[in-house]
Formats: sequence, C-alpha cells, structure tokens
Amino acid sequence: MSDKKTILVVEDTESLSNVLKSELSQDGFEVITASNGEEGLTMADEKHPDLILLDIVMPEMDGMTMYKKLRESAWGRDALVIVLTNLPAKFSQEFSEILKADGVEYVVKLDTEITDIVAKVKQKLGITEEQVMPTPEIPEDPTAIA
Repeated sequence: MSDKKTILVVEDTESLSNVLKSELSQDGFEVITASNGEEGLTMADEKHPDLILLDIVMPEMDGMTMYKKLRESAWGRDALVIVLTNLPAKFSQEFSEILKADGVEYVVKLDTEITDIVAKVKQKLGITEEQVMPTPEIPEDPTAIA
C-alpha cells in the first residue's frame, strides 16, 4: 500500500484484539486498539482511522452507543465501520436497520476466520492484493543481503 491505512480495533477481548492487530500489521496496516467504546470513540475522533473494527458488547460504552455517537460527528458520519460481534443479527431490530442502511458489514466472530476479517477490511477499503505490501521480515542474520 503506498500510503499506510490506519485501522482502529475496538474490542474488549484482549487476545482477539492482539491477533487482529498482528494480522493486520503483517498486511501493512497501521493498527491502533481500544478496549471499550469510550476509548474507541476518543481514538476515532483524534486519529480519524481509515476503518473501524467495532465490537458490540463491551464495558464502559458498548459498541452500539459508540457507533451512534460516532455518526453524530462530521468526520464520523462517513467513517468506514465493520461490526464484529457474537450477537445474533437480530439482536436489536433498530440497530440492525441502522447498520443495513449505512452499508455496514456485520461479522459474527465465532463463524469467521481472522483471514476473512482481514479480507473484509481490504475489500471495504478497496484494496486489491496487488496493492498490499506486507511488512518485511527482518532476516535472522542482519548482515545477510537479500
């Protein structure tokens, strides 16, 4: 990717947040994380990430509240969001309709591989495989020339 895209992962399950950060970073994204909606909203307002991966059930402020508040700001109105949750699609009729109207992807975490989430991120950002530049690995022998 010529200009590094920033992804904000708002997820309270630390292990999942770490795996997402690792996988997305390996694909050349800059990744910032937040463990609840309040923290996520602050980071989104400050950093203006290219895309937000948003969990729904979290402490402090849940993802539904964060999403609604995000959409109230001039920048957040058009922010790209993918919702990650284990709640059924019809968990909230009102919220489901809002997501559908906004064209927001809804991913059930238990049914989805991390690689599929990364693929959805790339698709949402309009990134093709040819544009992806993974972070280069450091050789075991730093004196070795590739």
